[in-house]
Amino acid sequence: MCLQSLWDFVTAKEPLIKSPFFPVLFSFTAYMAFCLPYIVLDFLSIRLPDLRKYKIQPQNYPSLRMMVPCIMQSVYHHVVLIFPVTFLHWYWRPMNLPVIAPELPEVLLQVAVCLLLFDFEYFLWHLLHHKVPWLYKTFHKVHHKHVSTFALTTQYSSVWELLSLGFFAAINPLLLGCHPLTEMIFFLVNIGLSVEDHSGYDLPWSTHRLVPFGLYGGAPHHDLHHLKFKSNYAPYFTHWDKLFGT
Repeated sequence: MCLQSLWDFVTAKEPLIKSPFFPVLFSFTAYMAFCLPYIVLDFLSIRLPDLRKYKIQPQNYPSLRMMVPCIMQSVYHHVVLIFPVTFLHWYWRPMNLPVIAPELPEVLLQVAVCLLLFDFEYFLWHLLHHKVPWLYKTFHKVHHKHVSTFALTTQYSSVWELLSLGFFAAINPLLLGCHPLTEMIFFLVNIGLSVEDHSGYDLPWSTHRLVPFGLYGGAPHHDLHHLKFKSNYAPYFTHWDKLFGT
């Protein structure tokens, strides 16, 4: 019951949590919160050589003119696309907030399974949208506008891509019957890892350095995908690319 205090804190905000505006506010706030440290790092590392050594492509730095369109597109997508979808979800499937929090081992297991499922689903989607020229040009090419990624490019994508990945992220906790707290934690972990993938930095505490045996690709793995276009299609783990020879 070590998560009960956290869950009690969340359920104390029940009117907000059950509001139709909560999902879109939660999504955008979490996304920008994960991006913000990397935005600060982008501006600092230009001036501080000690930080520059962690940049994967040190010759390329995002400018404010590159960042602003990414932010504007994210705001537009959240207001015009994500809010209507989450509103319909709120209308047809109101959120139920149980009194009891999930057990920590259950949360850890289900978050791990959700991540593995998302990794597989996105690998197949990503591979298909690179191998079929029409799909790439029509839906995925916009995400490859930036050869050198930075945090705010994470959600710089077409409507179809955003909907597809959002569907994968939403359906997996539903299929597993996850507790609402587990869903929230998975969403935070998923968006945090995705932003890290696009950050353009290989930091000492990066996730791929914490996961042993090269099982996790991280920012260097995904940065190479944006640079070369023809490899590293899985967003997080490396086993699918190894199995498919990509």
